[in-house]
Amino acid sequence: MKYKLQSIMFVLVAFMLGCNEYMVVAVLENISADLKIQISLLGILVTVFAFVYSICTPIISIVFAHVKRHLVLFGLLVVFIIANTLTALAPNFYVLIISRILSGATAGSIISITIIMTNFIAPAEKRAGLISWVYSGAGIANLLGVPVGNKIAEIFSWRYSFAIITILSVIVLLLLISLAPRNTPQITAKNTSKNTESIHNTDKQDFIKDIRVILTCAFIVFACAAQFSYYTYITKLLTKYMKFSPASVSTLLFILGVVAIIGTKLGGFFADHGNMKNMPYLYLFMTPALIIVGLTMHIKILAFVLVALMVIVSNSFGSSVTVYLLDIANNHYPDALDLASSLTPVFSNVGIAIGSLASSLAIPYLTLGHVVFVSAVFAALSLITTVLQLKQKHI
Repeated sequence: MKYKLQSIMFVLVAFMLGCNEYMVVAVLENISADLKIQISLLGILVTVFAFVYSICTPIISIVFAHVKRHLVLFGLLVVFIIANTLTALAPNFYVLIISRILSGATAGSIISITIIMTNFIAPAEKRAGLISWVYSGAGIANLLGVPVGNKIAEIFSWRYSFAIITILSVIVLLLLISLAPRNTPQITAKNTSKNTESIHNTDKQDFIKDIRVILTCAFIVFACAAQFSYYTYITKLLTKYMKFSPASVSTLLFILGVVAIIGTKLGGFFADHGNMKNMPYLYLFMTPALIIVGLTMHIKILAFVLVALMVIVSNSFGSSVTVYLLDIANNHYPDALDLASSLTPVFSNVGIAIGSLASSLAIPYLTLGHVVFVSAVFAALSLITTVLQLKQKHI
């Protein structure tokens, strides 16, 4: 019974992190109006967060490998709370950037620790399902947190949206102090000799060099770049190019949040039934769908339905790739387990950084309405890498 309460807490952690990360996308126009900054420049907030996230997550994982995971988790949450509060209070663009750097530096390690804790506390037959629920926390953030935050920003201020995340984060921290597991297996400094340290490092190096891991990480990068090269500007695409009214944006974001959760749970199903085997079929759909959206954005219902279907696909791979990477580590490189748990969030944010940067560079030449063509290129690369990955030997 306790593992169910712990799992709920980990879903709340993912929800909290998802609100912090994706809220910027929902309130980008509000921040632009408040701080008098061009919206194309504000896209850098997404890029910087993702870039720092991807760099700091493995570094923190290595530096604190010998420290009890729950202590690292508590410390990172304190820093995260400070960073999110700084976002809410930011008087200018530079403070906003600093706050997003601090948020990105901690968020990846927080989610990777919760994933590995879930991996240990869950019964074997429920592991993939529980991991998919943790990932669905971000989907729930899209479903409830982001639309509510967008509405709060419209009525009051975007700053209130982040202030609420701070309050939620404090509550989550207090609950985790009571519920977080203290005994997940890990390397301890006390029993680590030079020989065993060498073995641990060899495991990690061999894991990173494994062609299955390389191709899986490449797939994650391209899949996230395909989504966020257009999704970074989703509110603008909905209003300016699909011609939906600004008042309907919160409802449309809510719908996209619902389908994101459907995609996450679909990913949990795939993780229980063959992991990566279904990914090529999903990404075979993505590339033409993105091209059609770019050509038919004036037919708003068709364009929105296609975007919703693409959100399902984009949210379906998290559980599959995480369980796949954890299984590779468990079966062949046991001392690389912590590293394996961090790769999905790390390379997801590499993809987010690349996608948002590529779109911001392309907008002056393609216009914002045609940025989905950039996404289509990344989707095609996702398809190629997942096909190549499936040609490798099984776990």
